[in-house]
Amino acid sequence: MGVTTNDELKEVGVNAMEILKAVVNFVLNLGGPVFVPLIMFIIALVVGLSFKKSLLVAITLGVAFSGMNLVVNYMQEIIAPAGKAMSKSLGVTLNVIDAGWTGVAAITWSYKVAFLFFPLLLAINFVMLTFNWTKTLNVDMWNVWNKIFTYVIVYYFTNNMFLGFIVAAFQIIFELKIGDVWQRHIEDLTGMEGVTVPHFITFFAVILNPLNKLLDYIPLFNKPFDSEAIQKKIGIFGENKVMGFIIGILLGFGAGYGLSKSLMLAVEAATAMTLFPMISKLFMEALNPIADAMGNFMKKHFKDRKVYIGLDWPILAGRSEFWVTVIVLVPVELLLAIVLPNNNILPFAGIINLSFAVAALLLTGANLLRMIVLGIISTPIFLYGGTYFAPMITKLARQTGSFKVPAGQQLSWSTFEGPDFRLFFGQAFAGKWWAIIAAILWTGLFVWLYKDQRRIALPSKRYATLVPVSSPSAVATKATANYQDVALNALDGKHIGGTKKKNDNYRNVDLNAVDGMDFSQKRR
Repeated sequence: MGVTTNDELKEVGVNAMEILKAVVNFVLNLGGPVFVPLIMFIIALVVGLSFKKSLLVAITLGVAFSGMNLVVNYMQEIIAPAGKAMSKSLGVTLNVIDAGWTGVAAITWSYKVAFLFFPLLLAINFVMLTFNWTKTLNVDMWNVWNKIFTYVIVYYFTNNMFLGFIVAAFQIIFELKIGDVWQRHIEDLTGMEGVTVPHFITFFAVILNPLNKLLDYIPLFNKPFDSEAIQKKIGIFGENKVMGFIIGILLGFGAGYGLSKSLMLAVEAATAMTLFPMISKLFMEALNPIADAMGNFMKKHFKDRKVYIGLDWPILAGRSEFWVTVIVLVPVELLLAIVLPNNNILPFAGIINLSFAVAALLLTGANLLRMIVLGIISTPIFLYGGTYFAPMITKLARQTGSFKVPAGQQLSWSTFEGPDFRLFFGQAFAGKWWAIIAAILWTGLFVWLYKDQRRIALPSKRYATLVPVSSPSAVATKATANYQDVALNALDGKHIGGTKKKNDNYRNVDLNAVDGMDFSQKRR
């Protein structure tokens, strides 16, 4: 019997790593529109859907992702040139080139150990599901690049690969936990059951949450301000296509376009705003059957335990508030890029600030007014984040050969995703005392967000105006009382009225059954 030598063991290990790398690269090269539907096809079969229905669901989901990606890219392609023209008309030149998220992702995928994060994500998700530490099954594998990029940043700060993996693992855990929290909000906003978005892009809600709480003290921000409420108030001007047209033509004029080119931009923006909700319905068509089958499966085999399917953020892209916000913020980003001291990056490829809007949509419950105000306040964080990380991204681009950066210039991302988390945790593991304090504080704010979003009212109920009631007679004289805005859950089991008869058992009355009904037709 031969003895296995150390060299032979090393060769086996290298071969195994090469096989794993080849498998992971093959899967990831399929892309989200192919890989995610493939996973969902398998899940649909496992939870009891027929082969025919599972195949139909998978194809529909692939169409939805492809369609949404097409329209998102279309929106970016029509807005970015307008932003560039606007900056040119202002005579602005800054030395950091904005490569956007696609440029940074390309650099990240070029890193040698990128393939190892695929099994890391699967392992952590499996352990957390097994011990019921999360309800989220994350099938959005393509966005593993976010974890890789965090690793790269930590490695850049610490020169320690192990610490890079540790912080990336923390990020995966935080993503799964925040996926648990967002699920009920996503279902309320989109009508899609059993799905969530465990995406790093939503982490910015940790920073936005304290600011959003301050807005609670201003009455104006406590009124309904989603697309439906706006449409009721301003009629045709609240329609998706009309809002897109108006914003598009204003952006065109701001960019110095002539009338015909501004009108073209207006029609293109209106087209995108019309297509977003149409494609969003395809997600519902694909995901609702899986959600129903998953619910029945878990009820039968796991004592009603719930599992949510974690998908990429485009399932939220059907909300018009999202796109109105990012377009309105374009001139804000350009103006702040000019006036902010020590900012070196001019928004271009990343001018559509997805890094802000996804978190803001979920946190505010699609309150457009809150989203725009929070966007204006927080835009400097992204610009300074892009400026701060420019030397690191430039160095990586040159090392990997992903981009040719001209001499005297740097490369970065104007709407840098998660600048807070990556800066605080990266520098904390590098031993910087201020970053250690900041990372602990960030974690505390995450816990606050997690607990707050679990108990806060759903978006559809959050901004309803309650009519103050001082006495029963006051209710009778309130001709303008809006009964549909009163949450009757708050009155469940309480005695209302002058006299209570012995046989009246008010506590057995379930007022959920009458919540939202209008009793105004027969008032005495």
